[in-house]
Amino acid sequence: MTQKSKIRARAAALASDFEAAGALPVETPVLLPAEALLDLYGEDIRGRAYVTSDALRGEQMLRPDFTVPVVQMHMAHGAEPARYTYAGEVFRRQEDDPARANEYIQVGYEVFDRENPAASDAEVFAVMQNALKGVELRAATGDIGILAAAVAGLETTDRRKRALARHIWRPRKFKALLDRYSGRVEMPASRVALLAKDDPMAHGFADIGLRSQAEVAERIDGLRDEAAADPISPLQVELIEALLNVRETLPNALEHIRDLAVDMPAITEATFRLRDRMHALEARGVDVSSLEFEASYGRTSMEYYDGFVFGFYVPGRADLPPVATGGRYDALTQVLGQGREIPAVGGVIRPGILVQLEDAL
Repeated sequence: MTQKSKIRARAAALASDFEAAGALPVETPVLLPAEALLDLYGEDIRGRAYVTSDALRGEQMLRPDFTVPVVQMHMAHGAEPARYTYAGEVFRRQEDDPARANEYIQVGYEVFDRENPAASDAEVFAVMQNALKGVELRAATGDIGILAAAVAGLETTDRRKRALARHIWRPRKFKALLDRYSGRVEMPASRVALLAKDDPMAHGFADIGLRSQAEVAERIDGLRDEAAADPISPLQVELIEALLNVRETLPNALEHIRDLAVDMPAITEATFRLRDRMHALEARGVDVSSLEFEASYGRTSMEYYDGFVFGFYVPGRADLPPVATGGRYDALTQVLGQGREIPAVGGVIRPGILVQLEDAL
């Protein structure tokens, strides 16, 4: 049997496990309209996806993942609650690491259910863990929603909070903004000089680049508002940084975050959700006493997740991508639902890595 045949057979077995767990098998197009992906990820997606176009359908992208088309399908005509599974190729451009595959198979399990989000989170994690039994892997978990709640509760301008929320998935940019908004780092001299002008737009030049003069003027107004606003207090910055540094087993992490919630009441509800999820995981037979939780987990590679996030990794093999990843993406259903929304959580497995590990035994 060829390597590709082995991977397809492993994918079929995983999809069968997910069907046995209650999922309906579905298929999605390989070519997706670029508009929806650009709206979600911005122009950054062009660096990771293969782009093509035709005269009738406009710009399209080879499927970089299954979540977006599955959400679109469900929001268009799916029943509630719903569970789906799928298997097929995804395509990712690789410009930095030639050893990473640019085409590989994913097998997924997605849950759309309003009833009990904590139970749905635990269900997806447990189904994934069960599908991976027999393979030595390290599980990691996190919760993007806790940091998002902390940002929403900051005592600063709405404009600043929107900027921080937008860059939660870009840790370096997030830190740079937090340092600037707290006064740790001064605004660049070039910007200070620009804002000092009575009318920096009074130059009579034509539009240059992708931004119109109206957009540039709006940005300048935003920078002026920022310069006039009081800095974020040192205590609030310290609390955010303490939250980002939480990395413990799940029960210990919950206690640490509960302590932080005393001074950060905005994260109280998110802390309750973390507690409920831990109990739901226990009910599913997951050993939470040794389950890793990291408050910053998922911030560099899980852009559309807005709550629970998880991954399974091969110990000692940093050269390998995660065997499985997933999380909650409620906001994505709002974006793609055209006025409708439903809580949703899911995960994917890369059977190619499983086959590679099994061949090495």
